[in-house]
Amino acid sequence: MAEYGDVRTLFVQAVVILAGAGYAFSATESGAPPTFAHDVAPILQKNCQVCHRPGEIGPMTLLTYEQVRPWAKAIKSAVATRTMPPWHADPQHGNFANNRSLSEIDIRTITAWADAGAPSGDLAAAPAPVHFSDGWQIGTPDVIFEMPKEFHVPATDVIDYQWIKIPTGFTKDTWVEAVEVRPGNRAVVHHAVVYTREPDLTYGKNEPYNEFFQISGPDLADVVKEHKNRTNLNFAATTEPEHLQVYAPGADPIILKPGQARLVKAGSDLIFEMHYTPNGKAATDRTQVGLRLAKNSPAERVRTVRINNGVPLEIPPGESNYRLVSRVETIAPVKIVSFMPHMHLRGKAMEFRVTYPAGETEVLLSVPRYDFHWQMTYYLKNPKILPVGSVITCVAVYDNSPNNKYNPDPSVVVKGGRQSFEEMMAGFVDFAIGPAQSLEMFKDAPALAKQETASR
Repeated sequence: MAEYGDVRTLFVQAVVILAGAGYAFSATESGAPPTFAHDVAPILQKNCQVCHRPGEIGPMTLLTYEQVRPWAKAIKSAVATRTMPPWHADPQHGNFANNRSLSEIDIRTITAWADAGAPSGDLAAAPAPVHFSDGWQIGTPDVIFEMPKEFHVPATDVIDYQWIKIPTGFTKDTWVEAVEVRPGNRAVVHHAVVYTREPDLTYGKNEPYNEFFQISGPDLADVVKEHKNRTNLNFAATTEPEHLQVYAPGADPIILKPGQARLVKAGSDLIFEMHYTPNGKAATDRTQVGLRLAKNSPAERVRTVRINNGVPLEIPPGESNYRLVSRVETIAPVKIVSFMPHMHLRGKAMEFRVTYPAGETEVLLSVPRYDFHWQMTYYLKNPKILPVGSVITCVAVYDNSPNNKYNPDPSVVVKGGRQSFEEMMAGFVDFAIGPAQSLEMFKDAPALAKQETASR
């Protein structure tokens, strides 16, 4: 985003007012239209290029004037409708460090530039290009783990989740300050979860390294039971291993604040949980994960929790506003770092809120227009500390009606499941705790109001 002095800011504010009154305006003090070099390039560098560059999710590259110029009108339309940059949080609730939405000044600058014919300006005076490390958003990783062979995705069919176990080779407990999962083929990777399998756990123990395998039915139940018995985690019906990153389309990498890190215990394996979705064309994938290791022992350990009390999903045909509610109650003080809503194609909205012990309620994150095709993590600018006895409520809303343009079939009952045509509720929350603090932080919480039951 361009830096504006006081005079420049006051001028732009003035022309915005004049424009609202029906006057023509220019976005620069001199009356000249904005240029790419002086006005637009800084906005793209701060808000767009992290995705719109080679190897990333953006469908076109927006690094140079020659690359941007053909897309000027499309960029104007995308920013004017706030389709891009994608940001789905309601601005009335929460203050987020990674808010990528554009200001009104930026939107008007891009609009005026496109309307003026997208002038280049003095390209020699444009800001220096941003340096990206081999495509990695976290910078150059200290260690990279990659699927040792390709997984072949057929053109059609329903593919069960695939797991692959890769030894870390870590001989001592290792703290990780940044994690980035990079799909080898974004077109067919619905999501990828990378988590640890610690050496004293049994699930997957006898599976061969570097070979795809499946965990289902009783085996999956054993995984959940084993972790619950071992760690006394009572925050949800599904207690899961230590997540390093949950990747979904549009997801940000995990970049923790100084003094924070995730823990990979000595002797652990990494488990790649892969969900593939065929798209009509045979494809292959070879996903990798990069880790940036902490140089010092952290002050805080960051751990992912999935708020989901396990209430069955069963969305009636044509239902446009089906609600599913999960709650947990804190039994120790906790610090919230971030949120990541996750649903499938019927997902419509998700909200996280807290009810404090005295009874007052605060909305921490509201996503009124959930987008399955662009799923983000929302990092609080200032972490939220909750006292003992606080109740965190996660409300998911689904649209199984014909009005949902992504709905595969509004005539069927939709139940919970792993596939995209089924549904899921995962209110992921990252918490910061002391490095040696007990992981027992939550218990299931009862409904706070009769009208807000487990489902609609």
